[in-house]
Amino acid sequence: MIKDTFLAVETAMSVPRWRSLLFVPTHVPRFVETAHERGADGVILDLEDSVPQDQKGEARRQLPECVAKVGRKGASVLVRVNHGLRALAADLDAAVIAGVDALVLPKTDSAEWVLEIANAVSDLERERNLAPGRIRFLAQIETPGALQRLAAIASAHPRMIAMALGPEDFSAAVGGTPEFDLLLTPNLSVLFAARAAGLLPLGFIGSIGDFSDTNKLREAAVHARRLGFAGALAIHPTQVAIFNEAFAPNAQELEWARKVVAAENDATTRGLSAFSLNGKMIDPPVVRRAHEILALGKAIAEP
Repeated sequence: MIKDTFLAVETAMSVPRWRSLLFVPTHVPRFVETAHERGADGVILDLEDSVPQDQKGEARRQLPECVAKVGRKGASVLVRVNHGLRALAADLDAAVIAGVDALVLPKTDSAEWVLEIANAVSDLERERNLAPGRIRFLAQIETPGALQRLAAIASAHPRMIAMALGPEDFSAAVGGTPEFDLLLTPNLSVLFAARAAGLLPLGFIGSIGDFSDTNKLREAAVHARRLGFAGALAIHPTQVAIFNEAFAPNAQELEWARKVVAAENDATTRGLSAFSLNGKMIDPPVVRRAHEILALGKAIAEP
């Protein structure tokens, strides 16, 4: 019965378009006030790393007002909770409210952990007469142990909607620095597990904290989209526009996709499933990519 309810809610909800998710420390009013003007597809109100221990209680009390403010222009509203049990319990009590679209779960290392949180969220939804299953989960993978359990984590519960590697925490956990060679394999592992489970893979191969070199960041984001990532998490407003552009099809890609679809229509009338276009063989997987590019372009163009 519970599973059927979740499936009904899932069917009614579309997969979000999250090219950029901007972290905002919940306890800093000036950041909260301007977050809705940054152009991010989603805003993550942080209760974890960016909030000092002695200010977490006040951040939780401010959360309902913050949720309303950052969602003023239609951005998705997410809340990153803490990992420790006592803090997590207080965070869930504050964050499971109307207007919150997803919770960001840091240091997710097992399917059992996801299920425990999902059960707690379900209890709170029932108590507060909130739509069951509406609040989704974005799991941050930040330990080497979690890499061994990615498939289980990705499919742990219908609330799961996205996964992302936490490059800084992961690098520290393995005793390394967040550089390309170290981060490539874990990022790809997260990508593959997310896609296999129908989740959004988020991230790029590099340090999330390196936002000053915009050219380097843009190259990393463009490369990430070519690998298959759908978007990335931003810790600074300057990253938002870069991610929005990098994780969207450009004019050249859209024109190519239109030509492929037009040629597909012509080939179909001739009974062909594979055909040649500009000297290249086009078969069903390529056609599917063209349709996906056009669908993404249309979704981004819609207000």
